[in-house]
Amino acid sequence: MEVGLGPTFCFRVQAMQTKPTLEALIEPVVAALGYELVGVEHLSQGRRSLLRLYIDSEQGITLDDCERVSHQVSGLLEVEEPVRGDYTLEVSSPGLDRPLFKPEHYARFVGHKVRLRLHAPLDGRRKYVGVIEGLEDNGTLVLNVEDEGRLELALQDIDKANLVPEF
Repeated sequence: MEVGLGPTFCFRVQAMQTKPTLEALIEPVVAALGYELVGVEHLSQGRRSLLRLYIDSEQGITLDDCERVSHQVSGLLEVEEPVRGDYTLEVSSPGLDRPLFKPEHYARFVGHKVRLRLHAPLDGRRKYVGVIEGLEDNGTLVLNVEDEGRLELALQDIDKANLVPEF
């Protein structure tokens, strides 16, 4: 048996807190201002990244509300430094095509049409549009897909989901 140098592996790890940790850090600040933190998206864009917060309230969201939350959260992020490197903070209302992040969101919008994308294909397909029929206790979303009928999806398999505005 020959002894010598083996292959060397080098992994680059970007120091950034996980999405649930970011939500746990930001949510109390948003709640103290009287808003609901609907969700957090962190999108890497080369050397820069985008940290997008969706906020809501019963009265709706105005530009002033977004500015107020942005100012408070910016201060928190400067102190805590949960995101490394250059990033842009964006605060937004959920809008008509509201993103769904949490199990409560899916349960709240039973009967509404949703467009979703899966992490991995299911029967060769990643994108679905259908009406939310319900959310089971085990975290399974029941969806009535157009021309296909009932489909059951684990929430953890969903990459992104948005309501489809109906006028």
